[in-house]
Order: sequence, then structure tokens, then C-alpha cells
Amino acid sequence: MRWFPAALSALTLVAAGVAASTAAQAAPGCAVTYTKTSEWQGGFGASVSITNTGDAITGWTLEWTYASGQQVGQHWNAVITQSGAEVSARNAGYNATIPSGGRVEFGFNATAGSSNPAPASFRLNGTTCGDTGTPTTTTTTTTTTTPRPSSFTNPVLWQDFADIDIIRVGDAYYYSASTMHYSPGAPVLRSYDLVNWEFAGHSVPRLDFGAKYDLNGARGYVRGIWASFLNHRKSNNTFYWGGCVDFAQTHIYTATSVDAQWSKLSTINKCYYDAGMLVDDNDTMYVAYGNTTISVAQLSADGKSEVRSQQVFQTPSTIGTLEGARFYKRNGSYYIWLTRPANGQYVLKASSPFGPYTVQQVLLDMPGPIQGGGVPHQGGLVQTQNGDWYYMAFVDAYPGGRVPVLAPITWTSDGWPRVTTANGGWGVNYPMPNLPSRPVKPMTGVDTFDGTVLKPQWEWNHNPDTTKYSVNNGLRLSTATVTNDLYNARNTLTHRVQGPTSTGTVALDLTSMRDGDRTGLAMLRDSSAWIGVKRDNGRNRVVVVNGLTMDGNWNTTGTGTETASVNLAGTRIWLRANADIRPGSGRQARFSYSTDGVNFTSLGSGFTLKNEWQFFMGYRFGIFNHATQALGGSVTVQRFELTTP
Repeated sequence: MRWFPAALSALTLVAAGVAASTAAQAAPGCAVTYTKTSEWQGGFGASVSITNTGDAITGWTLEWTYASGQQVGQHWNAVITQSGAEVSARNAGYNATIPSGGRVEFGFNATAGSSNPAPASFRLNGTTCGDTGTPTTTTTTTTTTTPRPSSFTNPVLWQDFADIDIIRVGDAYYYSASTMHYSPGAPVLRSYDLVNWEFAGHSVPRLDFGAKYDLNGARGYVRGIWASFLNHRKSNNTFYWGGCVDFAQTHIYTATSVDAQWSKLSTINKCYYDAGMLVDDNDTMYVAYGNTTISVAQLSADGKSEVRSQQVFQTPSTIGTLEGARFYKRNGSYYIWLTRPANGQYVLKASSPFGPYTVQQVLLDMPGPIQGGGVPHQGGLVQTQNGDWYYMAFVDAYPGGRVPVLAPITWTSDGWPRVTTANGGWGVNYPMPNLPSRPVKPMTGVDTFDGTVLKPQWEWNHNPDTTKYSVNNGLRLSTATVTNDLYNARNTLTHRVQGPTSTGTVALDLTSMRDGDRTGLAMLRDSSAWIGVKRDNGRNRVVVVNGLTMDGNWNTTGTGTETASVNLAGTRIWLRANADIRPGSGRQARFSYSTDGVNFTSLGSGFTLKNEWQFFMGYRFGIFNHATQALGGSVTVQRFELTTP
């Protein structure tokens, strides 16, 4: 979710070539539109569009020269390399062909040089765009200013990121969330303005908490990672994540950077339930935790063990349940931020980390900003580098899950926090935080599984069998389980659904499937359906399967019924699920397929999404490949695209 792509004409350079043709052969020709979508101190974002004005092209490379030291960084829809001033953008696997008159687009972020002029010319497969033996078209440059939006709209991010902990380190903001049985766990998002977020990494590389998280004879659905803490210790430049697993032990992981490799620091033989961490001014680490009975623990200097713990507050029966602790210090006072699930927020205040604490209500039954959604609650507070305070809460918004909303916080003269409301409720819109904008990678878009590791937007259903998948310009999924139950199948890869509606499209190469194999794209939750391919007796069929269900203890009660099918002759297919996850009952997902990636055919009837909260996690897109007869088959996931209307 970036603000700047909305204005696509910040700086446009067009180099056009007119193809001269004869009956025997058409000369090559191309037009390139280079659009600078945004600029910030020291950097810029750009979009490039190539129009083929000559013969059809299969495989393309666009080259240009930067005159002032610009350096390309993060990029998408092309593979970009740079040597000195020379830049080369090569097609991704899915957009290699450009028909005559066709167009492809790609984009990137870059650092600016001494100045930031557009390239003077472009070369497509060695041919200068506009070089057809006649003078090239005159280059024109138009400059306008891209206005920064004055307000933002809630939810700031319409994806399932619950049990929020939010911190600031320097000018960057980090956001940790629950992931239950998904692996890797505890994703960390990054932002520079509290509104636009990107995936940065995971604090728990693998759910190393017992065999049930491996889907190998046991299952860990709705267990694992929940209501954990994230903080940063300046003295040793280390990030700390900690969470109680299975109501038994608290595991603490550390890293020097959120997108670096995290490792387990310690396991404390005690459950810090719904915990929040404070690093005090004297570098002491405290953890507030508990349900109704709230306690504070002091950790050892190395963060590996507990030094002291004591109860600091007992919730009055007039309030009910308080949990979801977050721990802060402001102007010499200590605050424990607590939720009354799922409709209230309270705060404790004391002059010492161990109390005594007094309590005030922050909100109760406050109208939320999402139509049909619940009351904003839980989450955490963060102070900007300019001294402003914000509260990031979440809203129950099933079938999509629990999604984050943001509001400014003010403080009374005696030091109590107040949510800034709009018309008596949590605002749909607020002024943008007074923070510099920097681009972040969008939460939607295309992944071609380039490189050799999965990007951080992906999480497996339970721990994967790492011997049964590989990433190398495509994701190869070998069958890892023989089962007729998708809920028991290992190596199902999941991606959050973007709200309020979005479409997930996956391209699969089926060449190496074996009889009995099942592969496809699921709408995955405790009530599921999928579109995919069944291979039996040497032939493939495209099918829709409905009726995959679990009971309240997360045991499988239905393995699914085939409701529609069509024969498939080829070995490549595109599968699509369009999901409406607006809060409420009766929302549906619809399935379709394509054999060319362009023309899609609907298959089966709409699947009604379950909107009860008890599974906690919202629906996800799930890409799977499992066997029902014997292992040995595989498919290659060539690309996945998440789009919104």
C-alpha cells in the first residue's frame, strides 16, 4: 500500500520508434515510457512501459544509461542488474513474449545521484528505440509535482495481522503479529509513516515447539504463535521477540536486524501469557503479562532468564477480563496497555514497574471504522520521532481476520492517554502522520519466485518438509504427504487475502504430476474449498472441491466433495480465486481457470466463506500439491499474483 503510484505522471520520457515494414520482414521498433512515480530525499520510484512496434518478441532485455549515478534497488516484474551507469532489465518468466503492438511494464525503486534526470534513450534487444534509419523522435520531458495525501483511510492495511506489537527504531516502524500454526512465525512489517507497510521478515524461522507443528502424525492448528512481544534494545542493537507457546514455555528470539536471521536466545520454563516488553531507561528488560491477574517479570541482563516476578494488578469483576499486555514508560510513569476482549481497552499507570497501578478505561464499545467490523482494541502505542503518539489496534473483520486500524493519541495533563475520535468513534480518516514518506514494497503484486528463498509474505501451513520444495526462478513443490485430507498435507504455502476484495492467481506447470496427485489453489480456513488439478489414470482434470471442514477441536470432519470438473489437455494452467472478505455472513469466493493466462473460465458455484471468529486466523490463499497414492510427483509454481479491483 503505497501512496505514490496513484499519480503515474510525475516525470514521463517517451522514446518512440515507427517500424518500417516490407512484405518479407518488419524492422524492429519500440516505444518506452519512463515514469518517475515519486521522489524523496535521496531516492525515487519509477515505472517503465515497453510497447513493441515491430515483430513479436520472445525474450527481451531493455538497456539504458544513468547519467548522474542513480542506482536501482528493489524491483518487480523484471530482473534488473546494473554495472556502473549501465542498467539492464530482463523479462521475468511470465512476460517474456511481447506481441506486435503489445506492451509490458515493470518498476523499481532507486537511489538518486547528484541529480536525477531521465535516461536519454533505451535499447530493446540491442535496437535503440526510435532507431529505424530515420531521425529519432524528439524526447519530451514534463515535470509535475506528486502531492502527498493529507489524510489516510482505515484500515491502514486490510490483511490479517492480529495481536499487534509496534515499535520505532530510529525513523523506521516495526509491527509484529500472531501467526498461530503458520511457519515461519511472527512476521515483522516495516513502515516509515505508520500507514504504508511492507514485509520485512519473521522472528520465528521455524515452529520449533514439537512434532505437532510438523503435520507429521499430529497437528498444531490454532496453537503456536500468538500475542507475543517485539522490542529493540539500543545498548546492544538487538531486537527481541518473545512468546508463550502451548500455555507452557516462553521462547525468546533475537536478531540484529528484523530482516536478518533470527535465532533462539532462551526458553523460559514459564508462560508469559499475552506479553509485552519494556526496555527501561537503565537498560533493564521487563515483561508484563497475564489474563485478569496481571504480573510483571524482570529479566536477567542477558535476557535469558527471569530475575523477579510479581503480581501487580487484579482486574475488578466490574471490568471482566483484561489481557494483551503492552508495556511503556512516558515522563517517568509506567503504563500497561490491556484489552478487554473484544470490545474495550484499558490502561494501568504507576510510578514503578512493579506498581501499585491504577486503572482507567480508554474505550468501550467504540464504533469502528470498518462497516460490519468489530470494536478496535488490543494492539499497541508508538511515539514518532516528532513526539506524536499513535495507537494501532485491530478490528475483528471476519471472514478476512483481524485487521489493523490507526488513530492519534493525546495525553491529559495528569498523564492519561485518550484516543482521538471522529463523530464519537474511531475515525475512518485521519490526517497523515507528520512523517517523511519513503517507498515500501506493495503488499499486492506478482511474485515469480526469483532467487533461491521465499519472500517474507509467504508462510507454510505448519512447518514444511524442506526436502520437498525448492526456489529457483519458480517454486518446485514435490509431494510431501500421501493423504486425501488437505488439512493433513504438508507444504501448503499460504498468502494472506487483501481486503475488501482481491484475486489470487497462480500459474502451474503440471508436467511432473503423477497419478493420484492433487494440486491447486485453496481458500484455506476451518471451512475450505479449492480449484485445482486431479491426475488419475494418466489424465488431468480441472476440478472444484468444496466441503473441507474441521470441528471445534480442529479435527477434520470433511475432506471435500468434487462439485465441478472439466478435462485438461495441456500441462500448464492458471488457477484463480476471487475473494470477498468484507465483514459479515454470506461472503463468497469464486473460482476460475485459464489455459493461456489471459482468458479465464468460471468453474463451479460460489463458495460461501465462514465468518465465525473461533479459528482466529482469517482466510488465506493456499497453494498445495499432495499425493493420494505415492510420493514422487511435483509441480512448478511459476508465478502468483495478488490483485485488487
